[in-house]
Amino acid sequence: MEAPAVLAEELSKVFLVAAKEPGLMGTLRHFVRRRYRRIKAVNNVSFEITPGEIVGFLGPNGAGKTTTLKMLTGLIYPTSGELEVLGHVPYRRPAAFLKQITLVMGNKQQLIWDLPVLDSLRINAAVYEIEPAEARRRTREFAELLEIEDILTQPVRKLSLGQRMKAELLASLFHLPRLLFLDEPTLGLDVNAQIAVRRFLRDYRERYGATLLLTSHYMADIEALAGRVLVIHRGSLLYDGDLEGLVERFAPYREVRLQLERPLAAAELAGYGEVEEAGGLRARLLVERRRLTAVVAELLARFAVRDLSVTEPPLEEVIARVFSEGRV
Repeated sequence: MEAPAVLAEELSKVFLVAAKEPGLMGTLRHFVRRRYRRIKAVNNVSFEITPGEIVGFLGPNGAGKTTTLKMLTGLIYPTSGELEVLGHVPYRRPAAFLKQITLVMGNKQQLIWDLPVLDSLRINAAVYEIEPAEARRRTREFAELLEIEDILTQPVRKLSLGQRMKAELLASLFHLPRLLFLDEPTLGLDVNAQIAVRRFLRDYRERYGATLLLTSHYMADIEALAGRVLVIHRGSLLYDGDLEGLVERFAPYREVRLQLERPLAAAELAGYGEVEEAGGLRARLLVERRRLTAVVAELLARFAVRDLSVTEPPLEEVIARVFSEGRV
């Protein structure tokens, strides 16, 4: 049996944060006797990721996603728990480990601002001891996949945000890592650039058998790439499974959309489900799955319905409910 690419058992991280009272006296007391409060950013999180998987990592701001990624990459060490990534203990940061991973953060950059992209790639090739001929081959391959062959000689500061993010991806994957940690890789990109980045990540995974752990606030990223999701909230893992299971567990309802012959007020629909939209000739309800057949039949019998459709609720709404309720 193949060893997991990532194995985390009861992983926790606690930060000590100085607690200072306001004003001059508070500053003096803080100087003489400093007090701290403990903030548990990650709380007993356990999961494993098999080689070749693409896993989405979801959670609101402050949930512990980035802290977990930093522990997995060895940037910070855990307060407690066991952690093994590609057979290594990440915080020891051996060279053999660092050459097999990459961390891409949508709001950070590694390319040198005033130099052409090619110069940054040459530096990366030297750092990772990549032969010049192989470096040129990888540059051509990835630039073609990302459709950025024509910008490699331009200074980074002259590139658009979408072009720069693609170039950052090229630089981050230049050493052919086996494990990709992606923290908001499409942050701020337009729709076309997001699609191009997703396509490139899929192609890279297929060509090199890489494992991906992806965080994103764009549910389209998760739906397009991830076969499995981890949901973290207030430092604790709420869910580990596929997207369909997430919807089934946290959204035990279906979305019913109505196109009506005459306007209806929300009060007229209140008994049929949770009214998400009403007024005019359109309405939208969330109906419990067990009541769906009966509710649809009654709606069609009572109201002049021009059209009716039943779908799963949008994934964004499901995730929002998970976070707001914090259910396990």
